[in-house]
Amino acid sequence: MNKKSDRPILVYRFSSLGDIAMTVPVLRSFFNSYPNQKIVFVSRPYVSPLFEEFDNLEFIPIDLNNNYKGLGGLFSLFSKLYGKRVRAVVDLHGVLRTKILNILFRLTFTKVKSIDKGRAERKKLIRKKNKIFKPLTQVHYKYSDVFRGIGFPVDLSNHEYPIKPFLHQESIEQEILSKNPNKKIIGIAPFAAHQGKNYPLDLMQKVIAYLQKDYIIYLFGGGNDNLKQLNIWENVYDNVIHLSNKLNLEQQINIINYLDLMISMDSANGHLAANYNIPVLTLWGMTHPFCGFNPFDQPQENSITIDRNHYPYIPTSIFGNKIPKGYENAFRTIDPKVVIEKALDILSKTTLRHS
Repeated sequence: MNKKSDRPILVYRFSSLGDIAMTVPVLRSFFNSYPNQKIVFVSRPYVSPLFEEFDNLEFIPIDLNNNYKGLGGLFSLFSKLYGKRVRAVVDLHGVLRTKILNILFRLTFTKVKSIDKGRAERKKLIRKKNKIFKPLTQVHYKYSDVFRGIGFPVDLSNHEYPIKPFLHQESIEQEILSKNPNKKIIGIAPFAAHQGKNYPLDLMQKVIAYLQKDYIIYLFGGGNDNLKQLNIWENVYDNVIHLSNKLNLEQQINIINYLDLMISMDSANGHLAANYNIPVLTLWGMTHPFCGFNPFDQPQENSITIDRNHYPYIPTSIFGNKIPKGYENAFRTIDPKVVIEKALDILSKTTLRHS
């Protein structure tokens, strides 16, 4: 049997792409401090491209809806993971499923640390009466705290961005980028998981219509219903290209590395861009940067929020899934001109990334 110091650390984070993407800067900082320590990372299959940059990380894709469904599935998953002979468990999710896994590992005398989501502080921030409006700890730092709890302090100031991926001349990514080599590129991800985080499409169309005159616009994201809208914009405007139906996640990440700006809701694409040192302009609806989900290492002035003097209940929820009565049109108070002007300001301070 290997010495305990040679055994890997088990990390799991199931959930949305954005939540999982926020682990990447933490893992980079971890490996900068502990380059020889191996990690076994367990998550959903489609997020595997996020972790290909790490040599000392083994990614285990699991299908929680089929292969490991229900209590029996959790026991099967535990058996699979226990076979990795890990030295400690880092639970970055903190839900019932992972809590059961944590109990099973503790029964084998494995050290386990789970994320503290700070639910009490969250309730104080989102409640209507006696709201305590102050910033919560950023999720990236909460993730770091879990590693500290197993004896591996992670210093995010130790973070280093990776170099841009080399794109082969015959790759579809290079083909897309080479069409407009002398224009800056703006990525726009106009959709989020909940309606309360979606900037109204007619206002976003005004942003796109203006910016595409002088810049190339790449559109990201969207489920089946939203793809129709992205296709419409691509067909209407000369300098707008919809990428979600052309590229897989790995290819989209390669393209994101070469953007000059990402305009995103409080959603996954903002986190993906921030992970590669791309300026991110984030639009916040029913949520707020104080909820702790600001994209990594992005300045506060890159966040545009609804005026709380007129809508004091904001943030109405942590995840943007609650729109109080009278707040249905709150997001419309952010004028497209404000978004455009801020985008132009950010772009004026950047150099062309894909020339």
